[in-house]
Amino acid sequence: MRLRWHRTEGSVIEPTDDRAEAPVRTAHSHAPDTPAPDAPVPRRAAATLAVTAAATTLALMNYTAPMLTLPATAEAFGTPSSAQAWLLNGTPLGLAALLLVAGALADAHGRRRVFLLGTLALGVTTALGALAGTTALFTAARIAQGAASAAILAGSLGLLADAYPSGRDRIRATGVWGASVSAGIALGPLLAAVLSLADWRLAYLALGAATLATAVTGARTLTPPRAGGGDGPAPSPAASGSGTAPSPGRTADAPAPSPGRTADAPAPSPGRTADAPAPSPAGRAGGGGRPDLAGATTLALALGALLTALTLGRDGWLRPAVGALLLASAVLLALFVAVERRRKDPMIDLGLLRRPAFRASTVGALFTGLAVIGLFSVLPSLLMRGQGVAPLAAAGLFVLWSGTSFAVALQARRLAGRISAPYQLALGFVLSAAGVLPLLGTVDAPAVPWPRLMAGLVVAGAGSGLLNAALPRLAVDSVPPERAAMGSGANNTARYIGSAAGVALMLALSATDPDTAFAASAALALAGAALTVAGSPRR
Repeated sequence: MRLRWHRTEGSVIEPTDDRAEAPVRTAHSHAPDTPAPDAPVPRRAAATLAVTAAATTLALMNYTAPMLTLPATAEAFGTPSSAQAWLLNGTPLGLAALLLVAGALADAHGRRRVFLLGTLALGVTTALGALAGTTALFTAARIAQGAASAAILAGSLGLLADAYPSGRDRIRATGVWGASVSAGIALGPLLAAVLSLADWRLAYLALGAATLATAVTGARTLTPPRAGGGDGPAPSPAASGSGTAPSPGRTADAPAPSPGRTADAPAPSPGRTADAPAPSPAGRAGGGGRPDLAGATTLALALGALLTALTLGRDGWLRPAVGALLLASAVLLALFVAVERRRKDPMIDLGLLRRPAFRASTVGALFTGLAVIGLFSVLPSLLMRGQGVAPLAAAGLFVLWSGTSFAVALQARRLAGRISAPYQLALGFVLSAAGVLPLLGTVDAPAVPWPRLMAGLVVAGAGSGLLNAALPRLAVDSVPPERAAMGSGANNTARYIGSAAGVALMLALSATDPDTAFAASAALALAGAALTVAGSPRR
């Protein structure tokens, strides 16, 4: 035991045991007003935000790049038109199948570890995809990129929830993260359009190199776990010398732990909310059992079967294979629910669906994919095919929409305290519908109606920005702090299931009449607005 002497307010010198959680004080002593040196500081929080936002941007750039490289990629591989959907849907398949699994792993084994491994894997698999020589290899690489992106998206919001425990700082941080989503969506097609003028593979090589650099930066800047603690679940308070366990009921919006903690107190695990009780690891029975392999497997198979059915459905919804896959997906999903209900500590707590905020988050994410991502994923190809718009011009229009989304997401924090996140989602859906309606008739018009097209894209982009800013905040605020990565995973899973279904629907509808796709997108957006506010408070 090493003793250190300090002077109390009453000028009495008393010893402090460095192993204790806090120094011994007299009745008149006060806790220091400054945080401990090893407590998270704004600079570290800013570094966490910068790294997670950069990785998220690159993951979304990777997601949207094929929108502009599809013709060149299909030509290079000799991919028939009936199989070209796989060149687009590889990453959504990996994302939707593994986001919840990644969220559970991040909560159980460390958000920093899962995030960094995902960033490294995305860089490697993106570079490998650039070197692929067949449709099958490229699709396999894209599925792996989706799995890696799942780890990034699930871990990033969990890391932000830890770095920004509550209040306006969290609102600002999740707004920046939402803006990074919009930035990635905008920059992916633009980068692909520019670099594909030389070679479409250059876009993926550049994205792979940038992602690997982000992984290296993150390994250096993200706060590592405390010595001896690993990167797994935080030890219990008793193990760290704490006499009493903190209250486990603190919500994500509760005040951060008291800054008066002394320098002698054990530092909380940087990968988790400071001073929070040790969570039972997601996906581990009783917090110390085996991983929930049954739940993870049935969920991944159910989502994989669903997305495969939606992809194959583009060639005919009445084909026997599509019906069999949809039936298999329904059976596997029911099996997943049964497995999770029997678990003591399930991978996803189905009881969270009783929370209005969690329901609004999940429904909002699902309809964002269906109504917004689904349409705007196919809009560039509709304009290139219907109006003969050049790839760079199509990319520029896409940037107009997503760039507006980026700017609005950054400013959406000004709405905090005025309307609740579910009502912000509803406003975003209404603006998206209002922006899509002017697009009616633009694809089949004798000439491109540029003013109407651009005005609609700006309004729809503003709606998308409100959605992207509200969804991540609601995802982490609607679950307990130790389940932040699971909330993030559930939210993004719903988003990418919706986007896969939306892309399939919009392609099927636009094959006969593009205006039908526009009308369907607007109707789905209005339905999403109504469903997200059902039972939600205004503030």
